Amino acid sequence: MPTRLRVHRDIGRARMPPRAFYSEPRWLEALREPVFARAWHFLAAATDVAAPGSARPVTLQPGLLDEPLLLTRDDSADGGTLRLISNACTHRGHLVVEQPCTTKSLRCPYHGRRFGLDGRFRTMPEFEGVENFPGPADDLPRVALGTWSRFAFAALDPAVPFAEWVAPLTSRIGGAHADAARFDAARSRDYEVRASWATYVENYLEGFHIPFVHAALNAEVDYGSYEVHPLPHGVLQVGRATAGGEAAGYYAFLWPNTMFNVYPWGFSVNVVQPLAVDRTRVRFLTWVSDPAQLDRGAGKGLHEVELEDEAVVESVMLGLGSRLYGRGRYSPAREPGVHHFHRMLAAALAGG
Repeated sequence: MPTRLRVHRDIGRARMPPRAFYSEPRWLEALREPVFARAWHFLAAATDVAAPGSARPVTLQPGLLDEPLLLTRDDSADGGTLRLISNACTHRGHLVVEQPCTTKSLRCPYHGRRFGLDGRFRTMPEFEGVENFPGPADDLPRVALGTWSRFAFAALDPAVPFAEWVAPLTSRIGGAHADAARFDAARSRDYEVRASWATYVENYLEGFHIPFVHAALNAEVDYGSYEVHPLPHGVLQVGRATAGGEAAGYYAFLWPNTMFNVYPWGFSVNVVQPLAVDRTRVRFLTWVSDPAQLDRGAGKGLHEVELEDEAVVESVMLGLGSRLYGRGRYSPAREPGVHHFHRMLAAALAGG
């Protein structure tokens, strides 16, 4: 069956994806390689591997890509170079590093193959007589790594350069806000939502629902001045405070599933992880720079806002299961971000 989306470029004429897009596993499978395997993904805070000789295993997009990778920092004189390499041993595929550690070299625990922290092959016991060995294929493959502020991002086969992808953070938000904040484990958690990852993203990309769903947030944000700016590789939203008109929150969506939310008190990173066509994990990671601002404005009560959003998208999933539902239309005034997201999905599925 075809897995192509057709979303008209004119928002006034366009229709949303069919209900099958949200309920049939073939659609999520169709997105795996052209969208997720070619996208940049939030990986970790680079400070997690700050010490020279650090090696930290990470999994890229658990539940969908499940790619085992390894963040390393060598012990060179300049403080060490941060690298991202495959964590699958080039001999038989065993994980080279299974727990974070500090080391001079990497040694596979299965048969003893050794690598440098840059992934280059060093030694292998009992391999005398093997022709054309070692060769480039015996090195651990390097993976594209991008850094912004204190954060590391990865892409297996990036469709766009990292600098282009991260431009909304660089030009619209700036790294100083992130550099000054401290991670708050108590305000960080994972949520599991009984809904398609796409319905969660769609809900994030519009402020249309705020007056109807988020009473407390609506009291803090001026709905009439809410801004939505489609960008080449994402969407930027700006919510302005009801008092004074200053920016109460910046909401930057980076294609296809990373969200940076900036508030006066600091910021949060949301990573949307598809687990199945109808099940999604959302990682909320929080950094605080000004604790005194935590219970003020649009950035307060985020756990309650998240629960309200989850209830909405889970109800949407029930409605999308209706045999009577067709293809919805967009509000040109309030849903250009959703339309832009669907256009990007359609382009990726078409190979563009």
